[in-house]
Amino acid sequence: MSASSFDLQAWSTQALAVVEKALSDWVAAGGVVDAEHPAPAALREGMRYAVLDGGKRLRPLLVLAAREAVATGEDAAVTAGLDDAALRAACAAELIHAYSQVHDDMPCMDNDILRRGKPTVHVQFGEAQALLAGDALQALAFEILTPEAAAAPASVQATLCRLLAQAAGYQGMAGGQAIDLASIGMALTEEELRCMHRLKTGALLQGSVVMGAACTARPLAPATLNALHTYGAALGLAFQVVDDILDVTADSATLGKTAGKDAAQDKPTYVSLLGLDRSLAYAQELLAQALDALDASELHNTQALRALADMVVNRSS
Repeated sequence: MSASSFDLQAWSTQALAVVEKALSDWVAAGGVVDAEHPAPAALREGMRYAVLDGGKRLRPLLVLAAREAVATGEDAAVTAGLDDAALRAACAAELIHAYSQVHDDMPCMDNDILRRGKPTVHVQFGEAQALLAGDALQALAFEILTPEAAAAPASVQATLCRLLAQAAGYQGMAGGQAIDLASIGMALTEEELRCMHRLKTGALLQGSVVMGAACTARPLAPATLNALHTYGAALGLAFQVVDDILDVTADSATLGKTAGKDAAQDKPTYVSLLGLDRSLAYAQELLAQALDALDASELHNTQALRALADMVVNRSS
């Protein structure tokens, strides 16, 4: 099947139905984890409010698309276990993303009041509950990756935990957020801006691809794994470039978050550094890099990864 004939909407609809059900089941669903020490209702509600009923779910889709790309030659029992591991990785990546948004929106960071078209968690539940909801979502991500009596091998579970921790921590998203906060009002070079966004936004997107690829019965060839890393890095940076473009070209209703926020806070962006036309061209260059990397991977079932890259760069919200 060629990339042009691949039906991303149909594929995404089917994949997201599974992801949404799993998230609803796993995110504080019963409300009481321990009958003797039940979590307060406000914490449970804040967690579910932060995760459910909104968002692009790009990170889960990347996990599942990468898993699909490497899932060849497995017997049924192995496939079932690795598919479960990939679903858990997809949900775990989304929980880390959701927790980061909860904290990022708080007054001590970006101080935003709108996310996914609704009030941010700290506006809805208060700052203390928002902080705890984010903390709880981060912890839950790793709990989901390591269930009792898991069908996937322990080595796969351990690899997924390591990859997610690296993508979320000081070497990844948290490190990029720290650079972002320290860069307000500063004039960054293009390389400094690229470094910040590769960590803040790109690391978790790239990590999602690599996590999906880790759900395999046998190690990937180094050239294949390197190609997937390159794809994820190009896609992650492209996402941020387009985000910067949309921040100045779309309105809040379209974005589901406050438009023009970066300019208002004097944050360095690709548009402020390169200009709008050059930023648009750069996004297309990154798309080409991502697709070239998939060609180099020598994987045959990459239609979903290709379509997701195109969607990231050519999206309107």
